[in-house]
Amino acid sequence: MTENDLPQVMEIQQQAYETAVLESESVIRARRSSSPQLAWVAEDASGVCAYLFCYPSQVGQVTPLDGDFNSPADADCLYLHDLAVASRAAGRGIGPALVKQALQRARHHQLRYSALVSVQDSQPFWSRLGYAEHAELDPPHAEHLASYCIPATYMVCHLN
Repeated sequence: MTENDLPQVMEIQQQAYETAVLESESVIRARRSSSPQLAWVAEDASGVCAYLFCYPSQVGQVTPLDGDFNSPADADCLYLHDLAVASRAAGRGIGPALVKQALQRARHHQLRYSALVSVQDSQPFWSRLGYAEHAELDPPHAEHLASYCIPATYMVCHLN
């Protein structure tokens, strides 16, 4: 993902998410800057059609909505913060392809897990990709999960 991709990333976010979970352009820029090697886009003939933001983390650590990424030195997990696909590209397998790329990177760096917060009834999608609900969160991270202000589920995938 490059700086030039951000206007299209913002448009895709608007299409994909409820107003309650939209992040500002400054937050999106910070996401990209915090782990640029883990921020990807997919393109089609019309330009950017999907994006994925990730960062190293630890299982059980939930980033609050609009919160800063905290990448610990002893990361054991790749946190998928935001995956979105433009409506014009839905159903083409682009989202799973981006996730597959991210998980390959995680395995290469010997991370044992991947985690995310599922919103907008996306749990079946994530379950098909190997993620399962992880309900045991300590109180601060349970509060971070609640910051999404819509039903949200923390999910984890064990990487082999």
